[in-house]
Amino acid sequence: MQTSVSIMILPNGSPPHSYSSFSCEHRFHFHRLHCCLRVNSALNAGKKYAIFNAFGMVSIFLPKMSPMSLITGFKKVENPLIVPNMVATVEYGLFCEEGEEDELGQIEKVRFQSHIVEQALPPWGNLALCNGSDSEPVVVNQPQSGPKDKVISDVNTIHYLEERDEEMLSKRILVLSRRNKFRSAMELLKSMELLGLYPNLHACNSLLSCLLRNGLLDDGLRVFEFMKAKQMTTGHTYSLILKAVANAKGCGTALQMFIAMEGDCKVKNNFDTIVYNTMISISGRVNNWHETLRLWRCMKANGHGGTQITYCLLVSIFVRCSQNDLALDAYNEMVEKKIEPRIDTMQAIIGACTKEGEWSFALSVFQSMLNSGLKPNAIACNALINCLGKAGEDKLAFKIYDIMKSLGHSPDTYTWNALLTALYRANRHDDALQLFASIKNDQDSKLNLHLYNIALMACSKLGLWDRALQLLWQMEASEMSISAASYNHVISACEMARKPDVALQVYEHMVHQKCTPDTFIYLSLLRVCIWGSLWDEVEEILNQAAPDVSLYNAAIQGLCLRGKIESAKKLYMKMRKSNLQPDGKTRALMLQNLRKDSIKRRYKRPFWHRKRKK
Repeated sequence: MQTSVSIMILPNGSPPHSYSSFSCEHRFHFHRLHCCLRVNSALNAGKKYAIFNAFGMVSIFLPKMSPMSLITGFKKVENPLIVPNMVATVEYGLFCEEGEEDELGQIEKVRFQSHIVEQALPPWGNLALCNGSDSEPVVVNQPQSGPKDKVISDVNTIHYLEERDEEMLSKRILVLSRRNKFRSAMELLKSMELLGLYPNLHACNSLLSCLLRNGLLDDGLRVFEFMKAKQMTTGHTYSLILKAVANAKGCGTALQMFIAMEGDCKVKNNFDTIVYNTMISISGRVNNWHETLRLWRCMKANGHGGTQITYCLLVSIFVRCSQNDLALDAYNEMVEKKIEPRIDTMQAIIGACTKEGEWSFALSVFQSMLNSGLKPNAIACNALINCLGKAGEDKLAFKIYDIMKSLGHSPDTYTWNALLTALYRANRHDDALQLFASIKNDQDSKLNLHLYNIALMACSKLGLWDRALQLLWQMEASEMSISAASYNHVISACEMARKPDVALQVYEHMVHQKCTPDTFIYLSLLRVCIWGSLWDEVEEILNQAAPDVSLYNAAIQGLCLRGKIESAKKLYMKMRKSNLQPDGKTRALMLQNLRKDSIKRRYKRPFWHRKRKK
């Protein structure tokens, strides 16, 4: 025998303090209803089964049952016989089987607390339950305890619905959902389903959104399955559930769920642009550009046209994943469909163009933004200036710089770096040094290692070794972390000015600063020492550096050009013993000098040999 609950039924108008324990001759149970109800003899006369299928009313039903509910798990009943002027609420427990002994009925009693006098109303307000009644019904609720859980699927409270219009009930669910009354909305949905009533699509989507918004994913999935069974889903429905699954269980789980949905033709036919946009956004969260590309192609294959959101997402994801060609394709398709791009999309495509070297396309997009009254940000301006500078379009770069200032953007280190690079690539080294000086005088705090290096590169091209040394001392005074490249630029300036002694001093200072020289520094030192005829230093540099084919090639070629053929031969033999392969120029120089030596030896014969031959 299983435990049952007892309830109290008060006739309308009876005093709250008068109560008695009721028993009945006929007990009943409904499968999975989880309650046992005992009523008085007023109900026994009809020999009908009683069930609380609604809030605030006792209903009498015939034992004919209809299919089980997807939401509540209860079986719906038909042909209700309403007993007026009776009010009750039921908290469901276990159910009783027929034929069990009525021991439980003898000990069950209604415990009415005298201090509970406040009437408990249903979640959606005080509704008139009985027409022609002069007094309000009294509702007795069993108090509940325990904290509110994040899963409300165990709520088994159902209510009597005097209103049977599905549209009106749908509006009530809609209002409750918008007010985040998710428990009341679920109870109303259960009560409707038991009576064979169903809310409309708008109400279901609103309830689903309410559940997911409050973190009730399990209940949201149950409502989602209910909507699928009733074929009430739309693209908005799938979008809501996929976003919730991605937020709660990860983007991978949402992707697996979407792929499973794609396998169902009926479900796939309900997919629209909103669903694909949602999945593209979810894929973009984890930078999965492969899946993003697949979704884009599937979307077009299924006849769904992209929207502004679609193409903005595609461009953003592809640019972030360094797939600039795909980003340009998405943008071009967007323009072909005459969809107006947003400002962030246009700025992203400018960045993609600069990475691909498409400065003309980037310039056209920039001009389109200005023509549309949009204001490009400083990042887009800097990217375009940098792209133009690398392409050698220094004049266009400075025009964009002027536009940038007119838009109210202040130049930063990225701006100065792009402008200095533009001047350097255009072989305007003097202008680059003048710009650097103006930056240093006006905005000293914005000078960094990159700006100093560009100035040093300009000095090396002009052979301004003294200016390069001044910049190097300024860098060290500013406590910058000087790299080997900076020292290399200074040594290159000394090489250009034919100052081998100064170059060696810079090299020694570099080693003293515990900066490891690289191959480029050794090459510069070798060249400047060869031109300065510092042969001992050349040999010392080769001994200090690790065996490197480029160093030997440079040394041998320099020795040959300076007429030090014997030294070049020795160095060449040492190179071959180290298993280093000379390049074509070194091999050609050695063959040329070896041929000259052989000719000299052939014509330079001993005197006694020539005299005897005559």
